[in-house]
Amino acid sequence: MAKYSKKAQQKIGEVLHEFKEGKLKSSSGNKVTERDQAIAIGISEA
Repeated sequence: MAKYSKKAQQKIGEVLHEFKEGKLKSSSGNKVTERDQAIAIGISEA
């Protein structure tokens, strides 16, 4: 995985935590089912 700033890594971690709990939704409102998609959402939010 590429290196990101501490804040970005923290945000990605928060998003992955939501993904693991099953609470993460994409912008269209659908539930995120793939880990790669969750990482992409975390990077874009960071």
